[in-house]
Amino acid sequence: MSDSGEKISWFPNPRARVKKTNNAATLQFSGEHIKKVRHFHQSLPQFKPTPLIQLSTLARHLKITDIRIKDESHRCGLNAFKVLGASYALSWELAKKTGFAGDNLDFSQFQLPENQIRLQALTCISATDGNHGRAVAWAARQLGCRAVVYMPKGTTPARLKNVQNLGAEASIIDGNYDDAVRLAARHAACRQWLLIQDTSWPGYEEIPTRAMQGYLTMFAEAFDQLAGVTPTHVFVQCGVGSLASSLQAYLLQKFGDKRPVMVVVEAADAACFLKSIRVGDGNPHKIGGELNTIMAGLSCGEPSRLAWEILRDYADMFVACPDFVTEKGMRILGNPFHGDDRVVSGESGAVTLGLLFYLLTAPRYAPLKEALNISPASCVLLFSTEGDTDPERYRKIVWGD
Repeated sequence: MSDSGEKISWFPNPRARVKKTNNAATLQFSGEHIKKVRHFHQSLPQFKPTPLIQLSTLARHLKITDIRIKDESHRCGLNAFKVLGASYALSWELAKKTGFAGDNLDFSQFQLPENQIRLQALTCISATDGNHGRAVAWAARQLGCRAVVYMPKGTTPARLKNVQNLGAEASIIDGNYDDAVRLAARHAACRQWLLIQDTSWPGYEEIPTRAMQGYLTMFAEAFDQLAGVTPTHVFVQCGVGSLASSLQAYLLQKFGDKRPVMVVVEAADAACFLKSIRVGDGNPHKIGGELNTIMAGLSCGEPSRLAWEILRDYADMFVACPDFVTEKGMRILGNPFHGDDRVVSGESGAVTLGLLFYLLTAPRYAPLKEALNISPASCVLLFSTEGDTDPERYRKIVWGD
């Protein structure tokens, strides 16, 4: 185990399997909520489930039973999963503002002429390092309102253009992701715009909760597609923690104490959850600076409060990965063994596969493999959260430039 920027580092969560009496934070992710979320997403135009890919040959090569990976490059033509949370959160907020929120939200409600007139007068604002802002822009255009998006310093032109092409007023600020979130929050407050973020802080929790609930569709799809196979291990990416915590809550609601082992994976220079669990005082801790990593979607230095409370209590292992880990994952998925399907996975999408590869092939990571109890009987579920959202960078990495 090492803290070196050139090595994978990890820390087990001593609280993960301790018996707890209060699961209130996870009740928002129950089967009842899953039905409502899926009903809404299925009402969206051209919505369909994304594929769950089985990498049987790679699993044999790595000497485990099974590897499945959910390929979110096919989600709503946006090349990433974030639209699930952004569309659900924005729709709920718009429904409240226009007075037609109901128990079962449906996209058709927004198409009524009288509602369209009210929606056109509303503006939503968001901060993003790429995929969330693109999703907010897409949802705003579908629903008929205006979108403003702030992006951190270092955002590539391709990611900025992706958001602008969907009609949003997008710009890059002189600051990191967390600075962009604070700026968006200030402008939302003084201009009375709707702030749509999937990260939370005291006083801002309802919209992030809705965004996190939106991700339930992806998890429910994956377990439908598993057709009764229960993974022994689930690896998931973590930026502000909304995806990882909603998945953790889903697994807890579905399996209870018999849930799969959960591995939370961060970028090494933005590993605020690993830092927080290592400090061990029960509180979230920040990481400042420019948060340099090619994993733009994971370049977040402040844990979401809602996410932290769930992951602190239930996630089994926190792992921080340097960029070379996700580069390896991108190359493996883009150049699969014969018999396995190719998966186009971007910088934030492939880190879990890269991590799995290294801990099963590199002797120096044998202690992590042993800590996770990975054996020949293991079945691993992964999520490729984005495709080639920055095509030029994707090509350079996969071609080895």
